[in-house]
Amino acid sequence: MSHSQPGREWWRSAVVYQVYPRSFQDSDGDGIGDIPGIVSRLDYLHDLGVDVIWLSPVYRSPHDDNGYDISDYEDIDPTFGSLADIDELIAQLHARGMKLVMDLVVNHTSDEHAWFVDSRSGRDAEHADWYMWRDPRPGAVGGRPGAEPNNWGSFFSGSAWEWEPARGQYYLHLFSRKQPDLNWENPVVRRAVYDMMNRWLDRGVDGFRMDVINFISKDLALPDGEVLPTGFGDGMPFFRSGPRLQEFLAEMKAEVFDGREQDYLTVGEMPDATPELAARLTDSRTGQLSMIFQFEHVGLDQIGGKWNVGELDLRDLKRSFARWQEALAEHGWNSLYWNNHDQPRIVSRWGNDREHWYASATALATVLHLQRGTPYVYQGEELGMTNVPFDDIGALRDIESINHYATAVDLLGHEPEDVLAALRAMGRDNARTPMQWTAEPGAGFTSATPWIGVNPNHERVNAAAQVGDPGSVWAHYRRLIALRHEDPVVVQGDFRMLLPDDPAVFAYTREAEGTRLLVVANLSDDTVECDLAGDRLVLTNLPEHAGVGGRLAPWEARIYRSTVA
Repeated sequence: MSHSQPGREWWRSAVVYQVYPRSFQDSDGDGIGDIPGIVSRLDYLHDLGVDVIWLSPVYRSPHDDNGYDISDYEDIDPTFGSLADIDELIAQLHARGMKLVMDLVVNHTSDEHAWFVDSRSGRDAEHADWYMWRDPRPGAVGGRPGAEPNNWGSFFSGSAWEWEPARGQYYLHLFSRKQPDLNWENPVVRRAVYDMMNRWLDRGVDGFRMDVINFISKDLALPDGEVLPTGFGDGMPFFRSGPRLQEFLAEMKAEVFDGREQDYLTVGEMPDATPELAARLTDSRTGQLSMIFQFEHVGLDQIGGKWNVGELDLRDLKRSFARWQEALAEHGWNSLYWNNHDQPRIVSRWGNDREHWYASATALATVLHLQRGTPYVYQGEELGMTNVPFDDIGALRDIESINHYATAVDLLGHEPEDVLAALRAMGRDNARTPMQWTAEPGAGFTSATPWIGVNPNHERVNAAAQVGDPGSVWAHYRRLIALRHEDPVVVQGDFRMLLPDDPAVFAYTREAEGTRLLVVANLSDDTVECDLAGDRLVLTNLPEHAGVGGRLAPWEARIYRSTVA
């Protein structure tokens, strides 16, 4: 049954597991994961202890951006199954005391959505004002370089504007040209979105993860942005957390969630959000969301952009976590994550996936899960799945990576191997290779050729080898999740960072009602001296070293409990 605490704000004691359906479990032998496949693995997830499944998009889609380009919000793509299958998933989750959170992508739709097909047909169409349409620059001829309404670049390379001859106008697409941005200034658009959300809640879903939701309010003056090395302008200052964002989210809360008996999990993905904004949005008395996803910590190793990767300074990571913990301590709430469908695998990124694979995977899990907030586990993270040694650009499937490679190599003249090295380190496909269930060909994910290649290390790193092994990465995640469910101090306790200037040791305390937990971990490849300890050792990832006082082995993590006056 349910592991988290019941009642209002149940998500504070919950652990969320993200399923990327295309890569989780194939049930029909077509090489692509599907909803029946997810249903077949629910006992695995329940045994791990997770409370909530966050399901990446399964709506109808042309899959230009792997489902984040939705052509019908209220139907399931045949690739993944049917509405009957989603109903069965909801029923099976609820029978186990678990919940389902759907991905909600409403900053943009697919250009194949009926709304946009009509909108692009002419300026007098029923949906004419449902998207961000603009005329060419004054004096410019539309469809030619320099005629775009401003200089903004797309996140997926190239201009953020696409010319539509039928209307004689440009439409805005912050992502792919097949992902036109909705016009949230139009109240009819907002009404359609809220109605759709209500119908999903009526169907039984338990909340939404909202994709780039802080982009929905734009500065309508659409100023040019600072020119980047790509030659396009940085539009982020003019559409991130825009002038009407909180108004729109408050309206959404009132129209969709208020007045319902159940409490729902709402998490907003918000690139470049500040702790101050997060505190306002997640205030338990007046806020509009349960929590947000922010990106400050996962950008700390990037030098001037995603594809220029440097070394992480642990002191920067500790400062970032401490800043967010402090800002949201009074009334707000944090989300806690290392991985998702857009991030490379943490054990390869900031751990050591060679000599200290197990220890670094479990140490990183330990320092994350015991902080104040709701932890998120991305599929395969609980197995220590790693980045993938992609041989060439043909092995990749992600539109962002493919477009970046073309721009960097063909337009900017970068060396192909240098670009591929950056993609191996940071590309989104690292998170999207099939779930590693077994050592068999296809990793137990499929009996067919998978839509993207399986990581070769699945013969060693897989669920079959770990479930039931008390010394596995999986078992350590299970113990961490159980500790959150069993010990109120993990949910309710305050947070205090220790040793902020130590370059190797990550340590903090959680304290509430006379109980203190001390979390201390050596996040380095070297043995270090550390005298921090508590009355009783609760959990460690390296029990063979636990008796060595004053010294931490490489990637050793310990959790102590003490009674305090």
